[in-house]
Amino acid sequence: MSTVSLPALSRVAVCGGTHGNELSGVYLVREHLRKRKQPKDISPTTVVMVMGNPRAVQQNRRYTESDLNRCFTQACLDAHVEEKTPYEIVRSKELNALLGPKGSPQATDLVCDLHNTTANMGLCCIAFSDCDWICLHIYRHLQREMATIPVRYINFNKSINEAYSLDTVGKHGFAMEIGPQPHGSIRSNIYVAMQEGVELMLEWIHLFNSGTQFEGGSVEVFTLVKNIDYPRDPDTKTITAAIHPELQDRDFCLLHPGDPLFLTFSGETLRYKGKEALYPFFVNECAYYEKGIALSLARRSRVVIPSIQCDRER
Repeated sequence: MSTVSLPALSRVAVCGGTHGNELSGVYLVREHLRKRKQPKDISPTTVVMVMGNPRAVQQNRRYTESDLNRCFTQACLDAHVEEKTPYEIVRSKELNALLGPKGSPQATDLVCDLHNTTANMGLCCIAFSDCDWICLHIYRHLQREMATIPVRYINFNKSINEAYSLDTVGKHGFAMEIGPQPHGSIRSNIYVAMQEGVELMLEWIHLFNSGTQFEGGSVEVFTLVKNIDYPRDPDTKTITAAIHPELQDRDFCLLHPGDPLFLTFSGETLRYKGKEALYPFFVNECAYYEKGIALSLARRSRVVIPSIQCDRER
């Protein structure tokens, strides 16, 4: 496979606080804004630090009216703003104007959006494609250089118009999701891992823009297959079971048909009835109770990525 030449990453955005109670990204961005300096000298690249949802950050809440990280579909961004439009819809348009417009030649070259999860997922690069060579090479760099936390890549596999998160505003983008960390609190080891992940990403960008050729190869990718909700009472819709103890905290450990899935509040074990073994992630994510998701299931594969190099003539 021949080397692919790609444009330099001249404008990069690192965003925190898209969910106001995911505090590693909030404090990382706040610290850089307080110091009023670039995270690292990677000239000629401009790095901007952005607080995604300042109103939710102030209230230490995920969001104030609607989930900001679901407001970046093209339909949402094109929607007319009225007096009663939720704050997060208005904010998504502001961020799209600042970092986009989404899908345009003027969009920021790379957007990295920082998130925390209550699930035991380590560091995950989450994107909507498994063929963005920039994101996949950054992921491989993180995977090779980070020794203290496992690094994985999750592909949500949606079209650009359907992709709903802030990172999709850039020409390239991914969410850096790190856990476990309770929402509304901060753990030093998770913060340090996020800080290291961001520094390694910026290091890679500097090397890429300087003309370094990155060799191709294959990388492991987890592609979302489906989400599973908690068992619920048919009348009240309240949940009737919790994640089974044998599954709790075992994100990315293969779940086989017949394995324990839930433990009902009356003590009954409910087993996984799927036809194929899949990999669970976002297991018992606190913020997903309202979304009807107890866990997500993914299929693991290997993706061949080409050698890439910056085309500094563009």
